[in-house]
Amino acid sequence: DVLKKLGELGALGVLVPEQYGGAGLGYYEYMTTIIEVAKVCGSIGLSVAAHNSLCTGHILQFGNDEQKKKYLPKLTTGNWKAAYCLTEPGSGSDANSGKTKAILSPDGKHYVINGQKMWITNAGFADVFVVFAKIDNDENLSAFIVERSFPGISFNPEEHKMGIKGSSTRQIFFSDCKVPVENLLSERGNGFKIAVNILNLGRIKLAGAALGGSKRTSTFSIRYANERQQFGRPI
Repeated sequence: DVLKKLGELGALGVLVPEQYGGAGLGYYEYMTTIIEVAKVCGSIGLSVAAHNSLCTGHILQFGNDEQKKKYLPKLTTGNWKAAYCLTEPGSGSDANSGKTKAILSPDGKHYVINGQKMWITNAGFADVFVVFAKIDNDENLSAFIVERSFPGISFNPEEHKMGIKGSSTRQIFFSDCKVPVENLLSERGNGFKIAVNILNLGRIKLAGAALGGSKRTSTFSIRYANERQQFGRPI
């Protein structure tokens, strides 16, 4: 519900051009948005960053015209939520070693994806995912736009975390998940390159969220120090 309201306010499409329903602003404005949201709730700040940068950002930067027209208006309004599926049990930092596979169907209309992804932010409520898999025996990953309604997707329960508990984190399983060929994002084998490109930008947003949380913590600490009295005088 909070993300939907943020979408109505324009916070889920800060960088997206107005023609796709976004605000058409720049990185300064986007960083300011993340900082202010994270001041109120770090979990929501993370959810907004993952939605904006990792999934919407992929489609904005690397999607074709048809993909942008289909998905960006839904994502910028918050009608659809987004997630990004790269990490696997055996491939974290070495993301290109992922074992999730995509095979072209005999009729050439779908890629059939099989594999597992973990630590996926927003997985519990996301409507669309950018999923990375290797087509056949390719050396490098490819990227796919996968809708939650596609058959063959299942989820583990929510992870129990030490913090950011207001953010959804789940494992996702793909079992003969059929993805239309037109949902291939960018070019075959280009997935690892675009993933690293987006992650470089996404890390800036994490810094913004940390800054917002730090500002809020400082505000509470200063307020407490000014109000708290011990031994007859302010601490």
